[in-house]
Amino acid sequence: MLSAERGCDHISSQALAECVGVNSWQIRKDFSYFGDFGTPGVGYNIERLAREIKKILRLHVIKKAALVGVGDLGSALLAYPGFRTYGLDIVAAFDSDARKVGKMIGGIQVEEIVQVSALEERQISLAIVAVPREAAQATVDQLVAAGIRGVLNFAPCKVIAPKRIKVITLDIAMELARLPYYMPAG
Repeated sequence: MLSAERGCDHISSQALAECVGVNSWQIRKDFSYFGDFGTPGVGYNIERLAREIKKILRLHVIKKAALVGVGDLGSALLAYPGFRTYGLDIVAAFDSDARKVGKMIGGIQVEEIVQVSALEERQISLAIVAVPREAAQATVDQLVAAGIRGVLNFAPCKVIAPKRIKVITLDIAMELARLPYYMPAG
């Protein structure tokens, strides 16, 4: 699909535009805000462009994350190898269920939930919450007290955090329920 996959070292703004579904002039305009990456008539050096995009999106520095809730979803997240591509490394996992504490899941040993208080000392600034709805707010409160600055919340409810904390909530059921709206009738 992309030129690098075909053995090329450059890609045109037109080819990029086709990949992401925008106009080529929009690609050139957007990149111009961050520097001069391309050469007219030649295109963009793929390696350099990838490096620059990673810098712009802050993907060039690995961020450590903790996961709270090692049930089915949490275990699946721990097993997923693709987070490093986006500069994310889950380095700790916590659960309140004593039967899970001490187990190795996805190469991470599950710790007692009380250990969350040491996240700042461990230089962990991001957290993934995969707990039941009724435990979500208390979990986020614990994470905020532990120095977390960003939370990805998979609990199917809104949680409240101070404005300095970025919270993104993904309700998988709601997203699935939205899907038919975008599908053609029939």
